[in-house]
Amino acid sequence: MAQSPNQLLASLSAKSFAALEPHLKIIELPFARILAEAGSKVERVYFPHSGVISLVVELSIGDMIETAMVGRDGVLNAAAALDGKVTLNKSIVQLAGVAAVLTVDRLRDFCDENPRFRSLLIRHDQVLFAQSQQSAACNASHSVETRMCRWLLRMRDLASNDDLQLTQEFLAQMLGVTRPSVSLVANTLQKAGLIKYRRGHIRILDLAGMKEGSCECYATVKAHYDRLLH
Repeated sequence: MAQSPNQLLASLSAKSFAALEPHLKIIELPFARILAEAGSKVERVYFPHSGVISLVVELSIGDMIETAMVGRDGVLNAAAALDGKVTLNKSIVQLAGVAAVLTVDRLRDFCDENPRFRSLLIRHDQVLFAQSQQSAACNASHSVETRMCRWLLRMRDLASNDDLQLTQEFLAQMLGVTRPSVSLVANTLQKAGLIKYRRGHIRILDLAGMKEGSCECYATVKAHYDRLLH
C-alpha cells in the first residue's frame, strides 16, 4: 500500500501512488485559512495529512455553522472536481495542519486510469453528505453539552491528539451557539474532570467519559468512515 498520512491516498497501491506522488504538492494549512467559497469553481483538491477543515454554511446575518469536518481520513473538493461543478460550502481550516494538494485536471486524469480510486472518492462524498445530515439532526435534537462532546471527540480523532488549539469563539461558531453557552458547557465538562480548558486550548482528560457524554452522532459518523476505509 502507499505510504501517505492521508488514509484515502494510503489505500492506493504502491505503484499507483508512485505515479501520483510527483503531482502532489505539500502545503501548510494555517488556522482560519479559507480554502473555498460557496459557489466558487474548484481548482484544487486537498488531501489532509494533519489538521482539520470545516465545511460551513454562512447565513445572511453573518453567522456560520459547520455541516461536516474533513481530516486525514478524507478529501476536500474531490467529488466537485470530478464532475466540474462548483463547491457548495465554504471551507475553512479549523485546526492547523498540512495537506497534499492536487490540481483538478490531474485528479481527473488519475481517476480515469484508476476507476477504483474514483469510486472511493464518490463513496467519500456520500459519507460527507451523511455527516452533514447527521449534523443537521444533531443540532436540532441534542443538547449543547452532548454536541460539544461529539465535536471534540471527532476533532481528537482527526488530530490524533488530546490537546486541541481552539477558542471559545470559534467553537461557538462551529456549533451554532452563543459564546456564553460554550463557556458554560466547557466549565461543566471541566468540573466533571472530562477536559481541562484554558484560553485557546482544550485538553481531553477522560476519553471514556467524553464518549459516554456524547450524543449518538459521534459513533454514527465514525462508523460511516470506518466502513468507507475498511
